Amino acid sequence: MAIPLTAAQFLTALRGEGLTVVETPGWSTHNRNHKGAWGPLHGVMIHHTVTSGTAATVRLCHDGHSALPGPLCHGVIAKDGTVHLVGYGRANHAGLGDGDVLQAVIAERTPPADRQADTDGNRYFYGFECVNLGNGTDPWPAAQLEAIERVSAAICRAHGWTQRSVIGHKEWQPGKIDPLGFTMDSMRERIGARLPAGKPKPPAKPKPSAKLEPFPGAAFFKAGRRSAVITAMGKRLVAEGCGRYTVGPGPEWTEVDRASYAAWQRKLGYSGSAADGIPGKTSWDRLKVPNT
Repeated sequence: MAIPLTAAQFLTALRGEGLTVVETPGWSTHNRNHKGAWGPLHGVMIHHTVTSGTAATVRLCHDGHSALPGPLCHGVIAKDGTVHLVGYGRANHAGLGDGDVLQAVIAERTPPADRQADTDGNRYFYGFECVNLGNGTDPWPAAQLEAIERVSAAICRAHGWTQRSVIGHKEWQPGKIDPLGFTMDSMRERIGARLPAGKPKPPAKPKPSAKLEPFPGAAFFKAGRRSAVITAMGKRLVAEGCGRYTVGPGPEWTEVDRASYAAWQRKLGYSGSAADGIPGKTSWDRLKVPNT
């Protein structure tokens, strides 16, 4: 049980854990507090968004929609690990869940199966939405998983909680499956390994500025072409929420690569023949593919 951190304390905790944080204008006073209490707080809840693309997801989580007004969480964790703050206070993220699960979180023990929806989770949890299609095949990049770990550890550290204070939406509300693609037990293990030092692990030393792969020309991208450049391109497309891969990405140029690149072109505003999935120099330069 804890009094909510102030918005300033919350921001300091996240940045102190080595996270890259983007503040959406007005986030610190954007909330649903007029609909009920926020606090005492007992834990952190992790969700997936069933969306792709950072900018569109941040807008959705900030604004909400006609059936569910925003904010829909406190922060959005992008594929590249950046945390976008969209609200602070009561948020429409948890809904009604199992009171027995809440008691387990308070006691910091393994949560039981969620069987009922009788307790207001929006009151008791910090909530983070993670950009992922939630289909079980959309990748979870290492940077995103590390950001989930760091976000959770930052809040647990600030309140003196253990990793048992972190749960997934699927552990709270019957019928929910998020986050899908990793287990909450494995994430709690990661958070637990980060916490014992009693202070944030220092951020990794910044790597030298990565050199970018120059545009190899449109003719490079043809059926059967194999190159580490194609793998690097695919990883960047996944990070931008444009990957259409079920396996991979890999070194061979395929129609899945083309469909993924077409999604990137559309994200940049191209349409018609300009979004045919064959890289052009302008879209390639904006993708920032690291040198292989």
